[in-house]
Amino acid sequence: MGFRCGIVGLPNVGKSTLFNALTETQAAQAANYPFCTIEPNVGQVGVPDPRLDKLAAIAGSAKIIPTQLSFVDIAGLVRGASKGEGLGNQFLGNIREVDAVIHVLRCFENDDIQHVDNKVDPIADAETVETELLLSDLESLEKRVPAAQKKAAQGDKESKIIASVLGQALELLREGKPARLTQPKDEDEARVFAQAQLLTAKPVLYVCNVEEEAAAEGNEFSARVFEKAKADGATAVIVSAAIESELVGMEAEERMVFLEEMGLHETGLARIIRAGYDLLHLLTFFTVGPKEARAWTVHQGAKAPEAAGEIHSDMQRGFIRAETIAYEDYIALNGEAGAKEGGKLRQEGKEYVVHDGDVMHFKFNV
Repeated sequence: MGFRCGIVGLPNVGKSTLFNALTETQAAQAANYPFCTIEPNVGQVGVPDPRLDKLAAIAGSAKIIPTQLSFVDIAGLVRGASKGEGLGNQFLGNIREVDAVIHVLRCFENDDIQHVDNKVDPIADAETVETELLLSDLESLEKRVPAAQKKAAQGDKESKIIASVLGQALELLREGKPARLTQPKDEDEARVFAQAQLLTAKPVLYVCNVEEEAAAEGNEFSARVFEKAKADGATAVIVSAAIESELVGMEAEERMVFLEEMGLHETGLARIIRAGYDLLHLLTFFTVGPKEARAWTVHQGAKAPEAAGEIHSDMQRGFIRAETIAYEDYIALNGEAGAKEGGKLRQEGKEYVVHDGDVMHFKFNV
């Protein structure tokens, strides 16, 4: 299952610096969190998860393979993108292809780095990008909703669903609010809403790029972004791209000493990766053995056969049961044998909903 987070931002906000640090840092940590370049502007990075190391240590696993996210460095945006200005059509198309948007906002003063609008205002920067996305969605729905309403009036069931949920989204857009605030009332409306592929329906993570001194607690600019995120149903994290760039190439021990000196407990990039994972409502389950300890990704609410399908489609098709141990039980009882002896290895069927941290072994027959 591939999940793609698109990194966007105006010129000179630190977007490219952050993307380069993200990919280069992950490359330097290849032993634990592998990175690979899929295409020039896409980096695939491992999701940091200390649980995986603990499981591998108990099982004596030869390899550790984390679950992964893809980060896409999306081309810059100019005003009028919704009308095709600059790289507008390419920009909007790239946004449509990602699962979540990571919006880098400049939250630092620096006279040596010119701002495109000659002033530092992260809220205005966010609104510049969001306005273009909103205008694109608005144009789309102002054509679709009246057509659906007309068919709905003639008794078409599917059109009634479309008119209801997309009509709600259209009202939000007309009020200048993102479509992600739409609340589908049932599974049919949720399906229609997802199929609409609205740009402002994408979950958003605001990354506040601050000066080094503000990396631990943030600053006045980042505080305003956090307020906006809360109002918009989005998420925000604080990062210093300058610090992340300095970390590139450092050994793990040296990196931790440097972070502690800055008042930090982990890299900003680790926060971004984890926040992106949470943003997409994902959870992790594990498969553990002598050959490898591996983390896998499924959506929250996924059932056991779907989890099996992440490993191989044959496992989902021929699913019989899942031998399951909760992460805490696996650790407390020192592995599979101890968990089995302690009565903590469960046999789960097709209706079992996977929990974050489950250690699973699938039985199947094809």
